[in-house]
Parts: sequence; structure tokens; C-alpha cells
Amino acid sequence: MKYTFKTQNTCAKRIRFDLNKNIVTNVEFLDGGCPGNLQALPRLVEGMTVDEIEKKLGGINCSGRGTSCADQLAKAVKKAYEESKK
Repeated sequence: MKYTFKTQNTCAKRIRFDLNKNIVTNVEFLDGGCPGNLQALPRLVEGMTVDEIEKKLGGINCSGRGTSCADQLAKAVKKAYEESKK
């Protein structure tokens, strides 16, 4: 299923991805952000589980914002996964 997540405190304003059970694919960062990082992150997480993404990317801080695009991705996939179980 495809999900879109509105980010908070990051340059990229939205993240779109597919979630099949707990596997994340087709990640896209939309409406801003650092182009190199936002091309690399989707490639790195392609096919990872929600737990793997949370462990690797959760809590990463960008420029003292208290979050980052990577951290927001971890939050987004966790939220989508929790919602998919309902």
C-alpha cells in the first residue's frame, strides 16, 4: 500500500513510500531537501523492514532541528506500519 507522510522540521516536506507487510519500497522525498541525500536514502532502505529502518535512521539530527529527513522516514514507516495493523 502507498503512504504519504507530511514531515516536520525538515527541508523535504513529504515522504511517499510503499509498505507491504513490514517491507518498505519506492521511497520518495518530495518538495525540497538535499538532492544527494534524498537520492541516497531511498536506495539504502529499499527492501528493508520497518524495524531495520527505525534502528538505522531513527534519532538522526540535522543542524540542531531535533530531527532529519532520515529520522522523519523512520517515523513515517513506523506510523504507516502501526496503522496497517489496525
